[in-house]
Amino acid sequence: MQVLAIFGPTAVGKTDVALAVADLLRERDEDPVAVSCDSIQVYRGLDVLSGAASDEQRARLEHRLLGFVPVEDQFSAGRFATLAHAEIDALLAARRRPIVVGGTGLYLRAALADLELRPPVPSAVRAEVEWEIEQRGPDALYRELAPELASGVHPNDRKRIARLTELTRLGIAPHMTSEGLWTDQLRRPTLLVGLTADREPLDRLIDRRVDAMIAAGAAAEVRRAAAGGASRTARAAIGFEQLLAGDIGAMKAAQRRFARRQLTWMRRMPGVTLIERDDRDASSIATEIVAALE
Repeated sequence: MQVLAIFGPTAVGKTDVALAVADLLRERDEDPVAVSCDSIQVYRGLDVLSGAASDEQRARLEHRLLGFVPVEDQFSAGRFATLAHAEIDALLAARRRPIVVGGTGLYLRAALADLELRPPVPSAVRAEVEWEIEQRGPDALYRELAPELASGVHPNDRKRIARLTELTRLGIAPHMTSEGLWTDQLRRPTLLVGLTADREPLDRLIDRRVDAMIAAGAAAEVRRAAAGGASRTARAAIGFEQLLAGDIGAMKAAQRRFARRQLTWMRRMPGVTLIERDDRDASSIATEIVAALE
């Protein structure tokens, strides 16, 4: 049995498509389970901000690896990889179809392939870098990165800048390979489906999604998380700092930038079935995906 992976940029409708696929698979007497691969959806208390599946959606399709990490805890792709591999392997052993769903490139890779992990950073180095970011701002540390490292990260990507700074100060070479080069090294036979969309329609979807998040209480959710001592990895959520500052426009802009990066690496990946979302409904896309599985 193949693993099915459905991924794509934020707001493209991955969860709705996964639900429609699950409905069709049940008609074939399959028992599918969604395995989330999102770096923020792992946190408890950030459901709205991360766009995690709702209670209604989870009732239609069982989801794994959602909301199980306390918001004050640091979490990593390495820890996620161990959990995701165990979930996928157990589902396959039970003859249940894993539907891996998400938009975080590193977590998708963690779920489907074997990561070459860097050693953990000593707490003293991490604390020093965190202090510098607080005092000087992420842009100052960004300017100190080697050009070949800085070229692959946004100047406001606090989490990534901190990680690269930590590794640089320890003399450890960060990963330099493209995320698009790992698809020939999957752990299990997998159908990779990438949902794509043109830039302008996707920007409109993102703006509407952010407005819906605000209406659903995302700002209050972020304030609670911050008051509860949200970790650096939790605060890396797009929109976290912007909502704390009350800047919804900046949150929309950050989401649009991230979506463009997602589309870029996804379109470069070999072996991926790309499906344009356009105005198609989830059911028609699901039919195409299930046909590809057959």
